[in-house]
Amino acid sequence: MSVGLEVDLASAVPVWEQVRAQVVAHVAAGRLRPGDRLPTIRALATDLGVAPGTVARAFRELETTGVVVTRRRAGTQVAAGAVAADDGLRAAAAAYARAAHAAGLTPDAALDLVRGVLLATPARAESAAGRR
Repeated sequence: MSVGLEVDLASAVPVWEQVRAQVVAHVAAGRLRPGDRLPTIRALATDLGVAPGTVARAFRELETTGVVVTRRRAGTQVAAGAVAADDGLRAAAAAYARAAHAAGLTPDAALDLVRGVLLATPARAESAAGRR
């Protein structure tokens, strides 16, 4: 895999989740495409300086959600059904990232803001539909 992954061992976010989230982000950004091969669990664990079980958990989570498929002898590859974000969403995300950076938000604070909006949005849509 030509796209680098990094982990922050001091982060409150579990390492397996950091790996999972970064792979998903690389797929969404189009840096990883269907059919691209990920490194072996052992090789990635060595590169990141973590236990192989940690990487295995990330890969299991990715497989469960359909982002990757693992086959004997073929290794772990980005699944055919894994879809990159469309160009409009990617542009909107880039604009948001620039604005968040300009406002001095940390990446965690910027993501927390997006999570809050995403959690609130379905509730508003459902309550608006119920009022009709």
